[in-house]
Amino acid sequence: MSAELTPRLSVAVQSEDFDLGREYTALLANDRGIGAIVAFVGTVRDLNLAADVVALELEHYPGMTEKSLRKILDAAVERWSLQGARIVHRFGKMYPGDQIVMVLTASAHREDAYEANRFVMDYLKTEAPFWKKEWSPDGARWIEARASDEKAAAKWK
Repeated sequence: MSAELTPRLSVAVQSEDFDLGREYTALLANDRGIGAIVAFVGTVRDLNLAADVVALELEHYPGMTEKSLRKILDAAVERWSLQGARIVHRFGKMYPGDQIVMVLTASAHREDAYEANRFVMDYLKTEAPFWKKEWSPDGARWIEARASDEKAAAKWK
């Protein structure tokens, strides 16, 4: 891939919230070849596995986590024609309704943007080094990966 065709890829792992509109505008800026941007935003639910959720806490290893997210984006670029992609993933304690993760994928055509976005999210759920602790009125518990997430990621292999 020539330098002028290399997509703009970026990741951020942060405790503070993100602004989807600002992230979208930044990804689209100065690239008239983008015909489609797909956005996914995940939020904290107030119910999980039949238990009330009062908070979700995410832990990670700085440096290792960013490298893992970048590797996921690089894999998406190898499979689909992307002009750009952006992952913002939060860590720390969050509450129902708070944003956790954002994935933007941009391409000339919608199919590449849709498929790449789904791929990135499927791999984030299974490969990204985050540890989740869910808080309920009864206390905290660590959340294990779901079989459905593993199945979704397996379809890309």
